[in-house]
Amino acid sequence: MATAAQNRRGIIAMLAAMTLFCCNDALVKLAREAFPAGQALALRTAFAILAGVALVVFMGDWRKLPLGLRPLVLARASVEALAALTFNWALGLLPLANITAIVMASPLLIVLFAAVLRIETVGWRRMLALVVGFAGVLIVMRPSADGFSAAALVALAGTGLVAVRDLTTRFISSEIPSTVISLTAMVVVGALGLGMGLVEPWQSPWRIQTVYLGLAALLVTAASFCIINAFRNTDVGIVAGYRYSVVLVAVLIGWLVWGDTPDGIAYAGIALIVGSGLYTLHRQRARPDSQLKPEGDKPL
Repeated sequence: MATAAQNRRGIIAMLAAMTLFCCNDALVKLAREAFPAGQALALRTAFAILAGVALVVFMGDWRKLPLGLRPLVLARASVEALAALTFNWALGLLPLANITAIVMASPLLIVLFAAVLRIETVGWRRMLALVVGFAGVLIVMRPSADGFSAAALVALAGTGLVAVRDLTTRFISSEIPSTVISLTAMVVVGALGLGMGLVEPWQSPWRIQTVYLGLAALLVTAASFCIINAFRNTDVGIVAGYRYSVVLVAVLIGWLVWGDTPDGIAYAGIALIVGSGLYTLHRQRARPDSQLKPEGDKPL
């Protein structure tokens, strides 16, 4: 059981991580105003790889870099690359708060996938929470008479990929450091971005948007470091719920930078997603037989 001081440190680290992740997304969204999705992804990842290598060296994990070539680590990296591509594409078309809320449904999808694959037995309480959460997603996606927008569907597909990535992470051996797993993903993401560039008209990188991507890479690396610290020697059942603070940060940044303000219906959808997600985390923490403890309850 963690002390109150340790939990406070974990909460502060989680809030910092969510803020940094959201600022990263905002910078990438600004860069997408000039760059196509593949180029933006490749440029940001190039900077992120440099930062990732520095973090591996700083943490003393460089001797374990060959472990990043294990099949499960590469499979996870491939899924993350597809998730990053879909997210970056949708990010250029959707308000920041909306796409952030959709991605926050990934813990619900993890439960759904675990139930389908018989990794976890899901009772009626969590099943009801899934229904409520997905109702919130539909509200945020806001289908028109012609159906859902392509960007919203791509964002939802990306959320599914994030859930698959996180579920895969749980089966990776604990001997492989998080820094190595992260760096492996960065390399694969960069390769996919470069490949996407073969079918895109690339723009000159000599512009302010490239600086945005460099800053985004630094922020996402710092955010990953904060996440690691948020889950060390803390009560993860308490700390994990604060990840939903990212929605509030996204709403604030969207208003300050683009003047985007969710309407009442969108806020209702966001509330359903956040509420069902928090309840799902609570039930997984409360059940001693759950295989889906919040990230950090057991080694990866």
